[in-house]
Amino acid sequence: MAQKQKAVVLFSGGVDSTTCLALAIERFGKDNVVPLSIQYGQKHSKELQAAASILGYYGIEGKTMDVTKLFAFSNCSLLAQSTEEIPQGSYKEQQESEGEGTVSTYVPFRNGLFLSAAASLALSLDCGYIYYGAHSDDAAGNAYPDCTEHFYKSMGDAIFEGSGKECSLEAPFINHNKADVVKEGLRLGVPYHLTWSCYEGGDKPCG
Repeated sequence: MAQKQKAVVLFSGGVDSTTCLALAIERFGKDNVVPLSIQYGQKHSKELQAAASILGYYGIEGKTMDVTKLFAFSNCSLLAQSTEEIPQGSYKEQQESEGEGTVSTYVPFRNGLFLSAAASLALSLDCGYIYYGAHSDDAAGNAYPDCTEHFYKSMGDAIFEGSGKECSLEAPFINHNKADVVKEGLRLGVPYHLTWSCYEGGDKPCG
């Protein structure tokens, strides 16, 4: 069975997901793309505010979900209830001081939950594809294990089988770094001035 030529895009308003959105729009056309923004109890709403501006730029409507309660027991530094401060250093710097493995900004199985929600939405709206913007920098040293190629392939298999082979997962930047993502975004004319890439609030993005 041919995949339906519509896509759900996990969309936060950051650089990676906005580039992913632009790529999906190029492939399917804006009328066949459904951006999905998810509130998960993060400490600020700057990315979601940016997401609204970007959707206005492209002239499309998105969907929103709130899964905050699913992370109620986590002390991840990104979450509003956390007692931890968001670290200022890079993933590499965090791992050099704490050892290789997940970093304090890793929200437990966040992408797994988000992609499951996206799969359900995709099936409900007759979308044959799900896009998410994981890239190799996030996977380095297993900082974010739900951004690795192995996770992507495993989750993709689960979604494909669990959807009755009607929905496929796409991670177009899984083997590319951040610089590659931005290069592709410049080709696509992504409005990076509207994006927000920072785990903290404030007046200007830190990333």
